[in-house]
Amino acid sequence: QVQLVESGGGLVQAGGSLRLSCAASGRTFSTYNVGWFRQAPGKEREFVAGIRWIGRTTYYANSVKGRFTISTDNDKNTLYLQMNSLKPEDTAVYYCAATPRGWSRSPSMYDSWGQGTQVTVSS
Repeated sequence: QVQLVESGGGLVQAGGSLRLSCAASGRTFSTYNVGWFRQAPGKEREFVAGIRWIGRTTYYANSVKGRFTISTDNDKNTLYLQMNSLKPEDTAVYYCAATPRGWSRSPSMYDSWGQGTQVTVSS
């Protein structure tokens, strides 16, 4: 299993930007499917963005498409989520996750999770 640690969350005004980082250790995750998920209070954890390791295809939730960008730096074994034009409804705890299994947007398919980082967007 790969160990994941997120950083980069914080408080930002609507329209602002944040970049989340997810450092992996234990195993290189260049052959893992990886993703960012978020969970707001009282809501289920939802898919935000992901990278399928075969072909390095990126996927986004409709709610963040055009505003968020997911990327990896395999030399640093780190996953990123650049978040621009943030909205109050983006407020949530953000988690990175990885799985050696098939690509999926479902949180239940992911084996490794970070501890989460809080993102709060004020209006």
